[in-house]
Amino acid sequence: MGGGLVYDGDFGPWWPYVFVLVAGFLATEIWRWAGVFVGSRLSEDSAFVGWVRAVATALVAGVIAKLVLEPSGSLADVPVVLRLAAAAAGFVCWYVARRNLVAGIAAAEVVLLGGWHVWPSLAG
Repeated sequence: MGGGLVYDGDFGPWWPYVFVLVAGFLATEIWRWAGVFVGSRLSEDSAFVGWVRAVATALVAGVIAKLVLEPSGSLADVPVVLRLAAAAAGFVCWYVARRNLVAGIAAAEVVLLGGWHVWPSLAG
């Protein structure tokens, strides 16, 4: 009677990884196919699709706010003023470029990385 999980099947020591891959695939793939079947029958102008878009937008906004206002890791070393400036530049560029997501992200990255590179010389 040993401790831990033991399986001496075909996958040997790799069985936990195979299990995670298969279980993860099945758990997400079922919902993807359900989304395809249900979503193909919905009108893009329906109230439900509008609500889903609003929730998705709110989630993205929340993640961005968390990254800007309470970052972790290396981003926490970047001054909040610079993080806010990068977010504002990204938004303005996104809007000016006719809601082009790549343009907005690129602008925010340029401001963030450029400012982070220049900031020590400005602060010192």
